[in-house]
Amino acid sequence: MELHSIVARLDLTQIFPKPQPVEVELGCGDASFLVEYAKLHPERNFIGVERLLGRIRKLDRKGRRAGLTNLCGVRIESSYFLEYLLPPHSVSVLHVYFPDPWPKKKHRRHRLVGEAFPAAARAALAPGGKIYLRTDDGDYFKQITGVFGTATEFRKIETPSKLAELPTDFERGFHARGLQTLRAAYQKMQSRPSGRAPQHCEMSDTRRSPAAT
Repeated sequence: MELHSIVARLDLTQIFPKPQPVEVELGCGDASFLVEYAKLHPERNFIGVERLLGRIRKLDRKGRRAGLTNLCGVRIESSYFLEYLLPPHSVSVLHVYFPDPWPKKKHRRHRLVGEAFPAAARAALAPGGKIYLRTDDGDYFKQITGVFGTATEFRKIETPSKLAELPTDFERGFHARGLQTLRAAYQKMQSRPSGRAPQHCEMSDTRRSPAAT
């Protein structure tokens, strides 16, 4: 997908041929996961976000070979795309798998999932929207669960087993080296209508300057 502007929010109705729920993978790698997931769910639309041109080209090639009309890629920084280009309350699911852990302490401010991430995700997600996260880095996982643990607009949920069983390209490599996948998932709380008494209910988953093409 070509971005005609990096300051105007996307019109998602103009991107896909069918108006369906939209899921976004922030940092899609070589798109192995996203292409397979899009095949399994033709009833949803998918956007893969990557800053590396070669990876976006892989997504495009794989999607075309599979004949997928419900998948597109955007070359831009994930944090910028989330905060400035997604329309408010437009996305049903965010996938964040194995983001750069920036292991050195002085570099951790560049991590995608930091203190500001829950607010940006909340703004992009539709009511009841979900975030699924994976990492192999224990310190990063602690940070992820920490920032969402204090985000009262989200509640912790489980990653569906069928989703957890579908690996990313990075994940296959990590498993081959004996590294464990750490998973977290959260759901945006639905706001109560103002002026009404609460009702009981039960409910059953940084980088730097942007570059775009």
